[in-house]
Amino acid sequence: MSTAEARVAPPGAGAVVPVARPFAALRWFRSELGLVFRRPRNLVMLGVLALVPVVVGVALRIAQGEVSAEGGAFAQVTGNGLMLAFGAFAVMLPLFLPLAAAVVAGDSIAGEASRGTLRYLLVTPVSRTRLLVTKFAVIAVYCLAATATVAASASIAATVLFSPDGMTTLSGTVISGWEMIGRLALAALYLGLGLSALGAVGLALSTMTEAPIAAIAATVVLSVAAQILGAIPQLDVISPYLLTSAWSGFDAVLRDPMAVSDLRDGLLVFAAYIVIAGAVAWARFADRDITS
Repeated sequence: MSTAEARVAPPGAGAVVPVARPFAALRWFRSELGLVFRRPRNLVMLGVLALVPVVVGVALRIAQGEVSAEGGAFAQVTGNGLMLAFGAFAVMLPLFLPLAAAVVAGDSIAGEASRGTLRYLLVTPVSRTRLLVTKFAVIAVYCLAATATVAASASIAATVLFSPDGMTTLSGTVISGWEMIGRLALAALYLGLGLSALGAVGLALSTMTEAPIAAIAATVVLSVAAQILGAIPQLDVISPYLLTSAWSGFDAVLRDPMAVSDLRDGLLVFAAYIVIAGAVAWARFADRDITS
């Protein structure tokens, strides 16, 4: 019997007959998604992600003259409002965004185990493989929601605080605000997929422990360690293979024309991490004895 079937006994019969439930998998995904987005901790995390770009924008607005005089990346925000979103991504990538992904991913399996619900989840007619795939899909949706939240919050703050009319790219050309919004959406999608790759790592770690805080902490530590390794010039040879190095490729959308090859290479890195971490998670979880 497939995982989308339920066994029921017809009246007057002792045998059970499988009844197809074609939308069972979708309903289960929606249920898992609802649990994640209704959890107060996850909502607070999204709220913090939305607040940071506003705080940065207000600070830049107050110190607009000093920032413009000093120059640098944030000086462009005062004259190119939508640059606030890209600046917010750069500021939040080292810790805030990875932490958001780690919290959801680390809690995905270990949290179920610690709450004692994992055993009951596994007695439902759902294979462990599908459970892992669904958990990862929910993690990916949350990661995309996190980057979309940052982009939307920063765009609104930029519209209110600065002039969003036109924007100078890193190549020195000026593009319209609407085109910049499209590029911002592309950057948010790219980073969302990058955080999903970290979420896959967190999911794998979550299958190895019954303490969600341990899986969350390990995921964050790995992210920070990768960033440190990527910052050491003597280790440039491994930098292209680090997940955190691929994250920085989102600035490819700020060039004219866009550096499509950089985006492609980054997506390949993300895919490699998702496949490898997914294989580790499946190998660990497929035959794991659930005792809690």
